[in-house]
Amino acid sequence: MAVRKRRDVLRLCATVLLLDMAFCKGFVEDLDESFKDNRKDDIWLVDFYAPWCGHCKKLEPIWNEVGLEMKSMGSPVKVGKMDATSYSGIASEFGVRGYPTIKLLKGDLAYNYRGPRTKDDIIEFAHRVSGALIRPLPSAQMFEHVRKRHRVFFVYVGGESPLKEKYIDAASELIVYTYFFSASEEVVPEYVTLKEMPAVLVFKDGTYFVYDEYEDGDLSSWINRERFQNYLTVDGFLLYELGDTGKLVAIAVIDEKNTSVEHIRLKSIIQEVARDHRDEFHRDFQFGHMDGNDYINTLLMDELKIPTVVVLNTSNQQYFLLDRQVQSAEDLVQFIRSILDGTVEAQGGDSILQRLKRIVFDAKATVVSIFKSSPIMGCFLFGLPLGVISVMCYGIYAADTDGGYIEERYEVSKSETESLDPVDESGGQQEPGGGDGPGPALQEPKDASEKKRD
Repeated sequence: MAVRKRRDVLRLCATVLLLDMAFCKGFVEDLDESFKDNRKDDIWLVDFYAPWCGHCKKLEPIWNEVGLEMKSMGSPVKVGKMDATSYSGIASEFGVRGYPTIKLLKGDLAYNYRGPRTKDDIIEFAHRVSGALIRPLPSAQMFEHVRKRHRVFFVYVGGESPLKEKYIDAASELIVYTYFFSASEEVVPEYVTLKEMPAVLVFKDGTYFVYDEYEDGDLSSWINRERFQNYLTVDGFLLYELGDTGKLVAIAVIDEKNTSVEHIRLKSIIQEVARDHRDEFHRDFQFGHMDGNDYINTLLMDELKIPTVVVLNTSNQQYFLLDRQVQSAEDLVQFIRSILDGTVEAQGGDSILQRLKRIVFDAKATVVSIFKSSPIMGCFLFGLPLGVISVMCYGIYAADTDGGYIEERYEVSKSETESLDPVDESGGQQEPGGGDGPGPALQEPKDASEKKRD
């Protein structure tokens, strides 16, 4: 009886789950070739997928939730999906090169989404990009609301100017990553000090930084560098994104499940340096910590003992390691200063030798991972080709051996013939009844054949 009830409950849960999935799918439109002509009438958030793509299948339930929530909150953004393999012409026009590719299409503009594939992150991206490029802050209350809501945002303060034109150009390029606002000087909080107007500011980490064209260079490059918080929890995806900033990344590699003093102390040291030396290092360094060393080991092609500190240059795959354990914040500060003044030698890089080493390392890692995950499959994948190659090599070796034997026999026969030829010649020159023994010996087969004919 209990087993029957349990089965009924499981069936009910499965039915509810299927209904929920079907309900969510109803808010995601399947797009076809007519989408090309009709898309400009609305703002679209589109998932370009391939039916055979594993990552696309993982995204599908998340995408259905995105469609449901966008519809329920009354968003003007429509959510759709398109099979890029069936409509490859349309996909190529939008620059789709991999699967899945998420794009927000707004008029003639197409914005790529490159963030984490979570429902909340995708929805935030859609709201940010679908709205105004630069959003005005009309009051101090609105400014305070934005400050509490966003961890990082940029503000232009002032009237019309060449700097504002550059700010608009930068916003059109980087709106996929962060928020852009504009405000008058009266709206900006009193604790903000501006030496000159107009100005561009970034607010993050409980403080602000003012753009300085002389020290910071191009405005778009500065915004791209400053769009992250000073201290982050780093993973593989974020580390890839940080490569576009041009900053070095100082990471405490720890085990967050390990509550020992050493792991906690190293994390607190790098947080202290990021906070107390922000003015000195924020233009050149990004700080954070990473849980576990698996990704770092793959990146460095080495086995790092944790906890430790590594400084990465993700633009050229170079890295810096301290030759001793970090005991205090001052040790880490001195190490960072040594990197900046060039007294610490970088390891790794993207030279030809390093690339060859990377190929070998990746191949080895792939083989090991296959055997760890499925030994039987590994034996089949690698054992079968090796067996075939072994049989082929044996066949070639055996063929070479037989050929050599035949050739040897042929050479022997040829040598015998050559040794007999002079005897025939000499026999032909001798007189019929005279000469040595070989003459009659060679003549015997001829006599025998003549007798047989008779």
